[in-house]
Amino acid sequence: MSATPTTGVAVAARALHMEYGAGPNRVVALDGVDLDLGAARFTAVMGPSGSGKSTLLHCLAGLDRPSAGTVRIGEADLARLDDRRLTRLRRDRIGFVFQRFNLLPTLTARENIVLPLAIAGRRPDPAWLRQVVAAVGLTDRLDHRPAELSGGQQQRVAVARALVTRPWVVFADEPTGNLDSRSGAEVLRLLREAVDALGQTVVMVTHDPAAAAYADRVVFLADGRLVDDVHAPTTARVREALSRLEPAATPVGR
Repeated sequence: MSATPTTGVAVAARALHMEYGAGPNRVVALDGVDLDLGAARFTAVMGPSGSGKSTLLHCLAGLDRPSAGTVRIGEADLARLDDRRLTRLRRDRIGFVFQRFNLLPTLTARENIVLPLAIAGRRPDPAWLRQVVAAVGLTDRLDHRPAELSGGQQQRVAVARALVTRPWVVFADEPTGNLDSRSGAEVLRLLREAVDALGQTVVMVTHDPAAAAYADRVVFLADGRLVDDVHAPTTARVREALSRLEPAATPVGR
């Protein structure tokens, strides 16, 4: 696989559909989403509850297969990958940060960070590991287990784990949802720094306008469709865009 993309489009979705159920129980979670996400950029995804934002994230990250449409991450067309190759792609080229920290309680912070590499049978690059650990401010906490760390520190471990494989993209699903405002701001600054200093691509689902303002761009979903797109967001601009969202909003490009 090639190096991490730092220019151009990191993730591309075309005519993305996701449906659940059938007949009267059919639910359309995504309804023809076309979206290009720039490399080495921080993109936030927002929308009302049930708008499809988490479904979109899961399809873009290869966690769910869409009902129709295509997703490309870097050079990889996810639809063309069998389960084994898709699992390898997720393990080696995609980083994940979730609302729940998903750390193994019996492992130290260091062991949790390098776990994806250990599973892949790869040794960490010592210089990169030091850079990542320093970036997330955990140099003096590496031998502590999760129970000995605060919530914010645990999420910083999760961010470091997501970065240690040098992924093409880091996907974050409500990464500050379980944190207080101070710890949440620390995690958001880390994601921002990962983009600015490390050239990482970050895609984050959030419901918080203040969190979205850390991004370079915010895309908005309603009823499974892309309905707005704000570049260089501020908290006020994000709140204004959210206030405009209605079920009958006109999709972008339609």
